[in-house]
Amino acid sequence: MSVQRRLLPNTAALAAFEAVARLGSFTAAARELDLTQGAVSRQINLLEEQFGRRLFERDSRNVRLSAAGETYAEAVRLALGQLRDAALGLMSNRHSGALNLAILPTFGTRWLMPLIPDFVARHPDITINFATRIGRFDFARERLDAAIHHGMPDWPEAESTLLMRETVMPVVSPEFLASRDIAEPADISRLPLLHMATRPGAWSEWFEAQGLEAPTGPGMQFEQFGTVAQACMAGLGVALLPEILIAGELQRGQLVPAPGQPMQSRSAYYLVVPHDKRGHPPVASFRDWLLGQIGKEPAVLAW
Repeated sequence: MSVQRRLLPNTAALAAFEAVARLGSFTAAARELDLTQGAVSRQINLLEEQFGRRLFERDSRNVRLSAAGETYAEAVRLALGQLRDAALGLMSNRHSGALNLAILPTFGTRWLMPLIPDFVARHPDITINFATRIGRFDFARERLDAAIHHGMPDWPEAESTLLMRETVMPVVSPEFLASRDIAEPADISRLPLLHMATRPGAWSEWFEAQGLEAPTGPGMQFEQFGTVAQACMAGLGVALLPEILIAGELQRGQLVPAPGQPMQSRSAYYLVVPHDKRGHPPVASFRDWLLGQIGKEPAVLAW
């Protein structure tokens, strides 16, 4: 067998290997692939013979990846995912017009989604595939082209374009406000505070901006702003929320400002694009459109 052929096993064998590695069972892999257990076993044997390495450790009851198998499995998962994406793009005739975009849950649903119909109307040849991500991730591993991110412009190997600053304010439900003696910002320190897990220092920054010492007691923690807003409307405490994300609740009177001045967050919203995707046409089109919606000139920072 030539060296080139030896390094390129057939996709059926790779699919069998990936399924066994993921499921930890020849039987489960055979069921998923609609093959017999013997057929799956033969595919794995072919791979092991081709590479001259044992990919699995087997005993009478269990099968587990060998050290070499674990390393190879990660690369195979990524390669098969890329092949599936390429096939889907080819069959749907939208490969060159696809944008795989990571969005923040609440920002995406409350601010971005109402604007997306305008982008679709202006760029009918581009299909946006949305994925929800809260923190940083590996663009290549996740197969994403860009991300709307809240934080600082220091994402490694990526270009960050400032979209907007963020102003946060303390809010409560009208019933909560009426049932408590809240006349000034210092009173808030004695009330239950609702915290965002991704912004552990937000309340401390706000109290500092008011010239007050932040309380040290525990408080409820949440992962998404939408959940914090619901908890606040239910009267569970005081929340520090971005004005842009609760405009509807404020307008409807479901939330009301608590005493104290709004504060501009130290972090901001950015469109983050990995360096190898800067020339991708759908990314450029989306970036220009997004900045047009915000009405600002781009401020680009590369890291």
